[in-house]
Order: sequence, then structure tokens, then C-alpha cells
Amino acid sequence: MSLFNTLMASAIPLVPRALIRKVSRRYIAGETAAEALVRVRALDAQGFSATLDVLGESVSSLSQADRTTDEYLRVLDAIGHHGLHANISIKPTALGLLLDEAHCENNFRRLLAAAERHGIFVRIDMEDASVTQKEIDLLARLKRDHDRVGIVLQAYLKRTYDDIEPLLGERENLRLCKGIYVEGREHLVDQAWRDRRAINAHFLNHAARCFDSATFVGLATHDEELIGQLIDLARRKGIDKGRFEFQMLLGVCENLQGRLLGMGYAVRIYVPYGRDWYGYSMRRIKENPQIAGYLMKAALGR
Repeated sequence: MSLFNTLMASAIPLVPRALIRKVSRRYIAGETAAEALVRVRALDAQGFSATLDVLGESVSSLSQADRTTDEYLRVLDAIGHHGLHANISIKPTALGLLLDEAHCENNFRRLLAAAERHGIFVRIDMEDASVTQKEIDLLARLKRDHDRVGIVLQAYLKRTYDDIEPLLGERENLRLCKGIYVEGREHLVDQAWRDRRAINAHFLNHAARCFDSATFVGLATHDEELIGQLIDLARRKGIDKGRFEFQMLLGVCENLQGRLLGMGYAVRIYVPYGRDWYGYSMRRIKENPQIAGYLMKAALGR
């Protein structure tokens, strides 16, 4: 990470929204489901699978949560109708978790019922550490009645060593990522590893637990060094390529995505869409200051 990119990341609020929108088109599939499905069909044709995500979290009203639920229902119908290799990922706060937990759970149950009719898996996305326990508890309640549902765990959280144990098993499906939400949250310093370089060792430990317990795991990272270590780990343990997949963001490290696919590994692309493109773009820029450097160079050259 260069000093220029780091400095430019702090200046991003000065960049015109129009420029950020232009760059975001690489990482966001559009504002509508129809636009997103065009991207998913193209990925499908190349051999990738996909996860569709409707942008927006921490809704301010239950009616807004219901509209998001209805949008996901339309997405599920479209995936089923077109026979795509795709599933959906949902942030619980987008379905009203922080407003009414029972209402949020009911929205999830509506989606799970629809997903099961189409044979589609549903991923509960993980958010910041303030809602980690609420989201794990939500998963536990939903799994009493539904099988096609799983969650995300974040390797940067120290608690993940305990959280992962009850989520392991041959019929389980877990997504493992590094996690980005703790950045700037000083009150979480005792709950998370702040050194991004140190997180890889914990990521590998959690991946090993998934391999050892026959848990299907989505390995979500763009870190090429870590990916190489995960491949070595799987080979040493004799893990079949069908027991895990690599998961990456739309428009990020596309050459690496293609190489992994060419090596025979399953690769799933996270495809976000929706009107909250600006908020999502700002989070991606914060995670990857290289994007900030590109944006500021473009802005200064206008």
C-alpha cells in the first residue's frame, strides 16, 4: 500500500460522486436485478458461479426491510427461472434486524421458503461486531426448519475460534473471510486482530478446522499469497476440490479468478447491485486504497 494511495483514501470525500459512480460500474452490476442478471449469466457462461447481493443495510423502517425482502424474492425467482449457478447473500440489518428481530426472522423465513422451492442456498452475511451474536443466534433459529442456509465468519475477530465450532459438520456450508468492519472502531480493539498481515494465520487455522470436519467452506479472499497457502493446506490434507470454493468480488483480481478456474477450482463471484452504490463503493475504497489512488488521479486530471 503506497503512501500516495493512503493519503488519497482520506481525500475521497472530495471526489465528485459522478466519478465514483463511473469507477463503481466495474464492481457493481447496476441498480436493477435485470442488470445484475446480465452479469451473472455472463459469469455462468464462463464457468463461474455467483452470489447476488441487494445493496443496502441498516434500514430505517420495517417497510423498507419488506421492500428489500420482496426484491430478493424476485431475484430468487429469476435465478430459478434461468437455471443459473447462483445463490443470494443477505445482510440481516437490511431485513430489519436492528428494528425488530422477529420481523427480520419472518422475512428470512419467507426467503428461505422461496429458496427451497428453487433449490437455492441462502447466505446470512456478517456485519460489524456489534451484531455478530444476533446474527449467529438468527442462524441457529432458522436452521431448526431449514437446511439451505449458512453464515459468514470473519477471521479478524478473536471470538471466531469459539463461534466456528458449532457450525462445523458434513452438511454445513460456511463462508470464511478476513473481515473489514473493525477498521476505525477503537472500542473493538480487544475483540479483533488489528494487524491485517497477522489475520492470515487465523484464516488458515479456521480453514483447517473446516477441512478436518468435512465442512464445505467458501474461502473469500483476494490475497494471492493466502490463496496459495490455502491450496497447499488442502493438498496436504488431501481435500477434494469439490469440498471448498474460492469467493471473490465482482471486478476484483479478475486475472486471478480466471487462473483459479483454469486450475480446476470452483470460483464464486459476489455480484452486488442496487441503488446504494455510493455507500458500497466507499466501503470498497476504504478496504482497497489502490482504488482511491486511481480515483484521485482521474479527478486531478479532469
